[in-house]
Parts: sequence; structure tokens; C-alpha cells
Amino acid sequence: MLLNAASADRDVALAAALEHAQSPLLGQTIAGLMVTSDLHVGLGQANVLIDFTRPEGTRRHLAACAALKVNAVIGTTGFSESELREIKQFSEQIAIVLAPNMSLGVNVTATLVGVAAQSLGLDADIEVFEAHHKLKVDAPSGTALMLGRVAAEARGQDIAQVAVYERHAVTAEREPGTIGFSTLRAGDIIGDHTVFFVLNGERIEITHRASSRETYAHGAIRAAKFLSDKRHGLFDMNDVLGLHRA
Repeated sequence: MLLNAASADRDVALAAALEHAQSPLLGQTIAGLMVTSDLHVGLGQANVLIDFTRPEGTRRHLAACAALKVNAVIGTTGFSESELREIKQFSEQIAIVLAPNMSLGVNVTATLVGVAAQSLGLDADIEVFEAHHKLKVDAPSGTALMLGRVAAEARGQDIAQVAVYERHAVTAEREPGTIGFSTLRAGDIIGDHTVFFVLNGERIEITHRASSRETYAHGAIRAAKFLSDKRHGLFDMNDVLGLHRA
């Protein structure tokens, strides 16, 4: 998807196709490029790296980007707090767009979630539900965590203090102001996210459903182009798309 999106954009030139050292694609030609695992060779002629991998891979890639002064678009999810701090440190040397979801629709959804959370305040119970394919390894999804964080910040809360990730056996009554997360992993679901705002007698549901991964690829290319004149700093899709949440 990324190769197709880049090839179709006249403002973008593909510099390299990178894979991990055990990939069966190494040495093959894809989109006119020889697939390599050598970061310094792959990044030698690049301005921006687009990274959709795993946290351990992203950290290694960012180190190479910093050494070569190559900017980075990161769509990887599942980072720990210490890994996020490390990314922040790298952003002092290069420009980085870090986003758990690159789609325009999801980021507009986040804006709507912020408006609803700010307007309803603590009167509403908030629940974030997400569904993805059975091969996804992190839960809740990075997008679900982003939506929960947006809702919490709009109410003046720290998501780390109000998030509830597990409910099983006998539980106490729901604590006011908490934000719950629930997860489904099945089949080939690309990505569904719903944020529920539940009050006595009524509820609001804000939902985004992805039917193709193509939207993520086009968003990543847009993010890469956004970084073309940036030297350092940490950005997200809100910056790329010019969205301003409540």
C-alpha cells in the first residue's frame, strides 16, 4: 500500500524498500527497488523514512535516521512510556510525525471526541471500544488509546489516572470519571473504533470504521510531505492535517 501510494504521487520519489534481515523479500525487486535490510544503504538517498514495524525495530531505525539526518513518519504502535520518551529525544535531532493512525477520518473522529468530552464533562460515562484482525499483537490499539487520551484531556484529566483496561469476576461499581477500554480480535477486521458517551436516558456513539488500509498509506505519504521543510520536532496527524481539537 505504501509503495503504491508513493508511486502514484508525483511529488514523491521512492528511495528504498526496507525489510528485516530474515525477510524472504530481500534481494527481490519491488516497485523498481531492490529490497534491502541495510539501513544505511536504504536511507542514504532518502529524506524521510516511513516506518510501520514494531517498537524494537522503530527504535533501531530512528537511531539510523538521527545519524543520517533523515526525518521519520512513524505509524508503529505499542510503545512503552520510556520508548515514547526516547522518540521525543530523537525529535530534537530530526523531525518526526508519530501517529497511531494516519487516516483523515480517524483524526476528524478524534476532534469530534474532544468536542463531545469537553461539552459533556464528567456527566458522561466514556467507553472506548475497538476491533481489529486476529494477528494484531497490541491491545488496546494505539488509536483507541489516542481517542481515550483526547477525551481525558478535554475533561482536564490524566488518562493514566482514569483508564480502566480490565473488568472480570466481581467488580465494584463504576468510579465516576473513569474511561473504559474494551477490545475485540477476530478475523480480518481492518479497524473499528467507537467512543460511547453515556448519560442517564441517552447516549452518543462516535464511530470510525476502516474498510481499506489504503487510507493509512495515503496519510503516511501526506505526513512525509509535511516533513519536507522540517529540521526537527515531534508532530502528529493533527499538525499534518491542520486540525485543531477542542
